[in-house]
Amino acid sequence: MRITLVSGSNRANAASTNLLKYMQGLLEPQNITVTLIDLAQLPLPLFTPDNWDFHPNAKHMLDTFAESDGIVLATPEYHGSLSGVLKNALDYVNPTLIAGKPVLSVSSAGGPLGVSSLTHLQTIVRNLHGINCSEWISVGFGTQAFDADGVLADEEVRTRVSDVLESFVQLTRTLGTTNLAAFK
Repeated sequence: MRITLVSGSNRANAASTNLLKYMQGLLEPQNITVTLIDLAQLPLPLFTPDNWDFHPNAKHMLDTFAESDGIVLATPEYHGSLSGVLKNALDYVNPTLIAGKPVLSVSSAGGPLGVSSLTHLQTIVRNLHGINCSEWISVGFGTQAFDADGVLADEEVRTRVSDVLESFVQLTRTLGTTNLAAFK
């Protein structure tokens, strides 16, 4: 199984990126191949529909999506929505790359919740014909949510992340099996 994690922040030490790294640490021991796309490290030019000869960074991201069985999209919440960096990245995506794949939406907010950004992410996923995971993850209080070792500081949040991630992995396995069976 291959899962792509996309960090939609361009901030150093971003909580959304730290959360994905934490999740990567939970997934890899399960023999899941994980690719982390950190948009701060893989900058993309502004998308324009006038140019379909994409920048190598955009091609890398799109190739990774094509090879993925499931996708996790993480964003900080800016002004009640997802980051411009993640929105720009998703503008490059052709629905055929996400159609039928499970997508987990993740948000970090400076306050306790990031519900608006999660709702917007799920709308985008629906328009790309992806399958929204029935749950989402919102981690509040920014970088203070993590200790010095990159572990979520709150035990209840760690449990929530673990439970939601387990549900997402099960959905990815189920859909992968179903999709494979449909083509045999």
